[in-house]
Amino acid sequence: MNTQLYSIAQIRAIEQAAHAALPPGTLMRRAGATAAAHALALLKDRAPDEPQMRVLVLAGPGNNGGDALEVAANLAASGCAVEVVHLAGSAPSAETQAALDRAHTAGLRFIDAVSADLKYALVIDGLFGIGLTRPLAGRARELAEQVNAMRCAVLALDVPSGLDADTGAIVGPSGAAMTATHTITFLGDKPGLHTGDGCDHAGQVQVAMLDVEVQETAQARLNGPALFGASLMPRRRNSHKGSFGDVAVLGGAPGMLGAALLAARGALYAGAGRVLVAALDTSIAIDPTQPEIMFRDAVGFAFERRTVVAGPGLGDGSQAMRLLGKVIDGSGPLLLDADGLNLVAASPDLQERLARHDGPVVLTPHPLEAARLLGVTAAIVQADRLENARELAQRLNAVVVLKGAGSIIARPDGEIAINPTGNPGLATGGSGDVLAGLCGALLGQGWPAWEATLGAVWLHGAAADRLVADGAGPIGLTAGELPRAIRSGINALVTGSQ
Repeated sequence: MNTQLYSIAQIRAIEQAAHAALPPGTLMRRAGATAAAHALALLKDRAPDEPQMRVLVLAGPGNNGGDALEVAANLAASGCAVEVVHLAGSAPSAETQAALDRAHTAGLRFIDAVSADLKYALVIDGLFGIGLTRPLAGRARELAEQVNAMRCAVLALDVPSGLDADTGAIVGPSGAAMTATHTITFLGDKPGLHTGDGCDHAGQVQVAMLDVEVQETAQARLNGPALFGASLMPRRRNSHKGSFGDVAVLGGAPGMLGAALLAARGALYAGAGRVLVAALDTSIAIDPTQPEIMFRDAVGFAFERRTVVAGPGLGDGSQAMRLLGKVIDGSGPLLLDADGLNLVAASPDLQERLARHDGPVVLTPHPLEAARLLGVTAAIVQADRLENARELAQRLNAVVVLKGAGSIIARPDGEIAINPTGNPGLATGGSGDVLAGLCGALLGQGWPAWEATLGAVWLHGAAADRLVADGAGPIGLTAGELPRAIRSGINALVTGSQ
């Protein structure tokens, strides 16, 4: 799988280089032919017995509209009943004008409005591509909203109209975007198709390189086993529990012990040799469901030579602050989640000490926690998830997971990965605690921080996907179901059966 993700600026550079090397109109014709072939495959899968399938093509005023007109002409030549709504611009490029001329002679039908009574097997969205900088408005917005209300397949060309290909946010604070079931994107994959609103609007993404060689260095990558699998090795028979590290979960204040237990179970099922809960609430000494987990009083606990997961159910009291400061000033692998992040966000002193921690640091904030750490709003974080995750990683010298749809993993040198696994079933209390424990277990087993974080995020999402495929969600999926599914996923990767 091609994991490279390119920014809009990089795609522009790739496009310009290709235009300079190829005859005029070549890229548009290639895009039209490739997208038409993809559209015909979708039609065959969805309506194989229909003698003639009705297709609606929405063509905008720019080159994305030219691509759509090429698709329309090719589909008409293949026997589809094609109707085109063309939002003409004042000065089309020569390539777009040539595509329009071809469409006018292709035996398709141009219409001014889309009838609510007509049924389409497929809609081609070619209104706007990566160049859109303003919210969808007027006729374009009306068409997007009309198509979004239809129950049919929608194929977006390059990027769903209204979506920012860099950030995955809908363009404009009150903007709209086409909701596609499929996107065919040209000359390279884009990060915005895989995070934020892109996860709901892009559908299944296919990359069409159009026979163009790319020299640009990717801005980001899609996460997957190829990026972390080298750290996941079969276990030697001559090993013991001490071979796989101790994970200590610092948390579990009164009334919040469940968060620490979920993190501990996540670590246990991910293969940590020993798992301890250093709890602020000392009223419970055993987890009857998982008696393998050991309980200790957090006050006076020896965190040295252990991987520490600090924050699940930690609370915000003075004792929690002191204990967090203790592990930050210590050494070894450290993961901060939940209350640990909020305490750091409230203390510039802890932030400075965290950036100097003697050992690898991983932070796993959701958007509001990231906003607190950065001193902005969650809306600002979500408007550019990649850049905010990168800034946080650099500021605190840590590997950062900005959780959410298409979780962003960032490291201090600017490297970015976007995670493709997971589903809405993870939007439930405690799932982040399980992720924290899982990542802590991989750190405890000696994985480098970057690979441990990539592996944890991917496995966590894949476990949720597996549970949904088995009928357990996404509605009603609980965090407590994740650890066993994570264990299955880890062992499947080790044995090569994933």
